[in-house]
Amino acid sequence: MEEKTISVLDSRSLRNVFGTCDEHLRTIRKALGIQVILDGDEIMIRSSDPDSTRRGAYLLEQLQQLAYREGGILSPDDISRALSEAMCDEEISQVDPLEVFKGRLIRPKTAGQAKYVELLRQKEIVFCTGPAGTGKTYLAVARAVEALRTEGKRKIVLVRPAVEAGESLGFLPGDLQAKINPYLRPLFDALADMLDHDILQRYMSEDRVEVIPLAYMRGRTINRACIILDEAQNTTVSQMKMFLTRMGENSRIVVCGDPTQIDLPSHKRSGLSDALIRLKNIPGIGRIALGDRDIVRHNLVQQIVNAYEADKKNEEESNFVSEQ
Repeated sequence: MEEKTISVLDSRSLRNVFGTCDEHLRTIRKALGIQVILDGDEIMIRSSDPDSTRRGAYLLEQLQQLAYREGGILSPDDISRALSEAMCDEEISQVDPLEVFKGRLIRPKTAGQAKYVELLRQKEIVFCTGPAGTGKTYLAVARAVEALRTEGKRKIVLVRPAVEAGESLGFLPGDLQAKINPYLRPLFDALADMLDHDILQRYMSEDRVEVIPLAYMRGRTINRACIILDEAQNTTVSQMKMFLTRMGENSRIVVCGDPTQIDLPSHKRSGLSDALIRLKNIPGIGRIALGDRDIVRHNLVQQIVNAYEADKKNEEESNFVSEQ
């Protein structure tokens, strides 16, 4: 039997880690196949498998740190994500949180998100790909708000291509602005989640936050700004080139998209897919691909994504066999 002992950080954090009626602790014990024994200011972890003992000790240490930093109750999803990272021997997120307003912090919740936040702070251009719910756009917006407050950026520019996904813009009521607003709504939602309504309205009126369709970027040079392109898989190659070359002095660009959700006509190549290959050898550009383990929406979202991916894989294998 392998044993390892760790220290209790504080009683409140430990209660949050163990959960109500030890709910989280039972989940951890079952997932890792370990015994957890509390003895005063120490926690003993036991297992017949040395790797399980090591992972259990590391997980409980890191969860205590997370509970202490958050100052609140850990959810079952928090425990599930931490377990997933521990099972894969990935480091649980330790990067500094993004401060979008005084005292309002946005923390990466997975190892992949932590690497993404580090890239956002290091690189002037970042490409982030991944499935729905991985926080691609949300964390980019949070980083932009932080830079607006603390780094002297003049404005945030949020951009989306107005590409139809099975429905025609012509059937939507209203003028052009009314027709494109639904495409820009997710960007407004991210901002509204981070900033009080009055502050957001003030930023919009002062032109410190601009949310526009991609077509409106042509001919502009944008200085001292954080520029975010969402749903980039639906840009064409020429549109992606146009967007990237809008970058002015002291600006940063983030390009977010999911290459598996392209709504372009079949004969048009995605500007995102093209750029990931074309620009891969430029050292000043950061790239990260988030995966299923980085999904932080409702826990059913990860299961839904996995189900669709499994169906796609089976279809590709069936097509391969039929061609032989």
